[in-house]
Amino acid sequence: MANVIERNNVQVRGAGDRAMVFAHGFGCDQNMWRFVAPAFEKDFMTVVFDHVGAGGSDLSAYDRAKYSTLSGYADDVVEIGTELGLKDSVFVGHSVSSMIGVLAARQAPGTFGKLVLIGPSARYIDDEGYVGGFSAKQIDELLEFLESNHMGWSAQMAPMIMGNSDRPALGQELTNSFCRTDPDIAKAFARVTFTSDNRKDLAEVSVPTLVLQCSEDIIASQEVGDFVARSIPGGRMIVLNATGHCPNLSAPDEVIAAIRAFVS
Repeated sequence: MANVIERNNVQVRGAGDRAMVFAHGFGCDQNMWRFVAPAFEKDFMTVVFDHVGAGGSDLSAYDRAKYSTLSGYADDVVEIGTELGLKDSVFVGHSVSSMIGVLAARQAPGTFGKLVLIGPSARYIDDEGYVGGFSAKQIDELLEFLESNHMGWSAQMAPMIMGNSDRPALGQELTNSFCRTDPDIAKAFARVTFTSDNRKDLAEVSVPTLVLQCSEDIIASQEVGDFVARSIPGGRMIVLNATGHCPNLSAPDEVIAAIRAFVS
């Protein structure tokens, strides 16, 4: 078993006393932070990493049972924090990593002093009195399509998820990122992501939390962002001008400004 740093391809830069940890979403890797993380290197120790199965992580560390829930990924985040001796750090999670951060903060009190959740969703599937944005049937169909045709799914879904159709290079980058992910791991991670329900975990968050919500996000609507911010004690939300689901790529300056105001 590779050590934690090698397992998750952890990269540490910057010079601050506090750390800022950046966690990527489904089908992505740490490269998604290349426009955002460097902006904080002067004031923070910045930490980027790849979830097991993504980017330069150790694929041999993938354990189907461990990663059958988001808690397995949260365990990894806690281990990275322990290995680096993190205290009162800022966790910045994109998409599914928002809920991974919520779980990690609860598992390791003191490791994270603030959470920034970008495009979070506590549950993607609609439920009685709750709008997640997708019916159970839609999620089943989405997962079946992915199971049967990973490349076709990636080519069709990535540009829709990215939005910003006037900048096709962004959609292409996300498509390429999806296609690089190990197909079997991608299928399993998609199922964990889109069928998870972390609504009850939100009330357990005990640190200041900022939700960054994009306009016109087909994965996490404003209603979903509202729910997350409202359910976290002391949670607050900023609606960005950025559209799509990946403002860390499409509108990094706006993301940087919002995070900076929150942490300073």
